[in-house]
Amino acid sequence: MRHILFSLLLLIGLSITSAFAAHFRAGDRNCFTILVGKKATADGSVLLAHNEDDFSATVVNWYKVPSLNHKQHETVHLRRGEVLEQVPRTYGFLWLEMPGYEFSDSYMNQWGVTIVSNQCSSRERPIGLTHGIGYYLRRLMAERAKTARQAVKIAGKLIERFGYAASGRTYCIADRNEAWMLAAVQGKHWVAQRVPDSMVAIIPNYYTIGEVNLKDTLNFLGSADLVEYAIRKGWYDPRSGKPFNFRQAYGDPLSLAHYSNIARHWAAINLLAAKHYAFTARFPFAFKAKSPITLQDLMDVLRNHYEGTELEMNPAYNHGNPHQNVVMRICSQTNRYGLVAQLRSWLPPEIGDVLWVAPRRPCVQPFVPWYSGITKIPQAYTSGDYRTALKIHFDPQTKVKEYRPRQAYWSFTHFATRTDSNYARVIPAIRAYKKMFQRAEFASQKKLEIEVLKRFKKNKAEALRMLTDYTREQAEKALQKISR
Repeated sequence: MRHILFSLLLLIGLSITSAFAAHFRAGDRNCFTILVGKKATADGSVLLAHNEDDFSATVVNWYKVPSLNHKQHETVHLRRGEVLEQVPRTYGFLWLEMPGYEFSDSYMNQWGVTIVSNQCSSRERPIGLTHGIGYYLRRLMAERAKTARQAVKIAGKLIERFGYAASGRTYCIADRNEAWMLAAVQGKHWVAQRVPDSMVAIIPNYYTIGEVNLKDTLNFLGSADLVEYAIRKGWYDPRSGKPFNFRQAYGDPLSLAHYSNIARHWAAINLLAAKHYAFTARFPFAFKAKSPITLQDLMDVLRNHYEGTELEMNPAYNHGNPHQNVVMRICSQTNRYGLVAQLRSWLPPEIGDVLWVAPRRPCVQPFVPWYSGITKIPQAYTSGDYRTALKIHFDPQTKVKEYRPRQAYWSFTHFATRTDSNYARVIPAIRAYKKMFQRAEFASQKKLEIEVLKRFKKNKAEALRMLTDYTREQAEKALQKISR
């Protein structure tokens, strides 16, 4: 009865919101992220989980970019014509590239600084900003920051200098000790909040930073005139007696009220939190977990379709593909990849920082570990060299998006499509395989790292070769399974 009532209320709510939903762009429901502080995890690592969602098909390429020295007076040319002074040396990083997209690439640099993002529409409307930073913001963080906090400060200065080019976005940034969310607003306003070490934070596609205290620089950073600007725009009235709330002041009301955002947040928080939250509750910025969070916990959330909840509109997948629904799932039709960054401060970054990646859709693919210290990417997962990739990223004349039969990403995409065509029948076997694959990886990871750490102290190059070989082997196993 409760399930039926909830479903009816949901349908009523969807019909009421349909008028404004038409004006809510599909791109405003892209991506989902979880950040976990080091005292909230089972092993003391900082964890970042992310599903990258995009509504049109494209390829995903992997690259390993080395640390590079730069000449004096060298510059960086941003996409809209702005010029920025280059630093003497940029850090190396793992780069997941989606050619042609401005806000979809993910990074983990040589210090473990990991950066992903979520579209978050703001109240700010086009304000005559013909320039501004967009694509390069997270790349510059990856190239220049040794910590997440430093990355936030770098991004803040760039936004204040050039202006932010899109309506709004939240950058989730983690390192081996801290996790942060940085919310950017079109123009020159931003704010960032640190996730407490003992807590978990979730974000779909709306701002989640609420009350802000810029005097508390340990936990908040942001534009000096953040509150004053909101007052001038009429978004916040200090005479109301209510404290300033960034989310309420700067967030687009349509984004804050959209069912696909609320549902994903609601489902995930109830999978991880120590207390239960109603669908209509005001979710906190961060919360206590019911138990120490593991890699597997986050992988399970990323593959979730609301199983076992009132929003499971097709129990046992008896209506077919669980990804195509009125209310967007965490694991959705638009997933391009899922990842979990495992950041461990007690190990050298090359060994301790791992990007676990499930290509295309995390409900059907195991997460493969990509170690920060690898020196090259398996040929099937990449496309040419990293310098060329950056030059042609936005070039409409290139053929980087075209189907190539030997490119791994297209194989994962076709496998996901085949699975969706008969999901209920094939998913039990796929889950069994994934469980076996993942369990074997977790077991081999421990053995591998013991041996690599021994070698690392004596012969670093040999240790990195071991990591590179292991990553290649696991990536090839995952690919071979679906190519049979």
